[in-house]
Amino acid sequence: MSAKRILQIIPSLDRAGAEKQLALLVQGLPRNEFDVHVCALTCGGSLCAELEQANIPVHIIGKRWKIDPITAWKLHRLLHHLRPDLVHTWMFTANSYGRALAVFSGAERVVASEPCDGYWKGKYELAVDRFLTRWTDRIIVNSKGVYDFYAARGIDTAKIELIANGLPEYAPSRLTRRELLSDLSLPPDSKVVAVIGRLCPRKRIRDAIWAGELLKVVRDDVHILIIGDGPQRYQLERFCENIEIRDRVHFLGHRNDVDQIISHLDVVWLASSHEGFPNSIMESMAAGVPVVATDIPGNRDLVIHNTTGYLFPVGDRAALASWTNHLLDDPEKLRDMGKAGCAALKNQYPVDTLVHRHAAVYRQLLQ
Repeated sequence: MSAKRILQIIPSLDRAGAEKQLALLVQGLPRNEFDVHVCALTCGGSLCAELEQANIPVHIIGKRWKIDPITAWKLHRLLHHLRPDLVHTWMFTANSYGRALAVFSGAERVVASEPCDGYWKGKYELAVDRFLTRWTDRIIVNSKGVYDFYAARGIDTAKIELIANGLPEYAPSRLTRRELLSDLSLPPDSKVVAVIGRLCPRKRIRDAIWAGELLKVVRDDVHILIIGDGPQRYQLERFCENIEIRDRVHFLGHRNDVDQIISHLDVVWLASSHEGFPNSIMESMAAGVPVVATDIPGNRDLVIHNTTGYLFPVGDRAALASWTNHLLDDPEKLRDMGKAGCAALKNQYPVDTLVHRHAAVYRQLLQ
């Protein structure tokens, strides 16, 4: 029997949360069963080379506008050319364009992934979701918080499947802390805090920067790494030009070596207003690094307050600074909390489970 063709559609292939999960999934699916293609609607990214090296075809559409007829036409042509047995879309933009055109093009089955709750969505976006659900065979979510969000807004729960993110096995850094600090031109006695993720409004990066300003009042050794890129980068860099700690905030952009950096961090911050099942928390805890994160669904699924990290109310910059200072002042607490986080996560979210659960959904729909 020939392999079933699966087309995965996602906005881009930057090294961000959902994109990394897609890459783990498509590289793990059995090739004798599934012929996988990946389509990025807007642009490629650092994951393109990884997928192409794994012999997974990547198609870039080049979407430029929010409502883009040329993108719709190009995607329709791609669907007509590939004739996939199943289309799997990821995140709102791809879920909208991808599902609508999959149905129009006659795709046999349609799956949509919602890797984050939709509190940012207005009436228009939710109406689009509800409308397209009638032609969607499964909606895959990665946490109970995301499941509850869509269930409360009238999405048919019989179609919702909860599959947690996969966490690759942790590999110790080849760098020493001294080498990392030297590479980043930081003093050898620095305390290093990081924000890891897409620079977009829901991540509330300014809250993290303001927390750094508050920390400066009580200590002078903290440097903040902002790892990632996104639509707010220019605004945030301009904002940092006018603050006292401008020489302590370092924008590193997209990095392919986050796994080499993360274990040498003292604390990882996540100030988001909403999340799904955040990769940055999983990766930090797996590396034994304590997390200080907002008290929201998704974060609460991973961080046990005062055991594996600290949780604080969204927007409470003083609490973020205070909990961080508490950790940095107590090396024993810092170490014990990192160990507790690592132990709590050990073997909990294997990539094999992510792959097997998705493959089971595909098999069920295509039988």
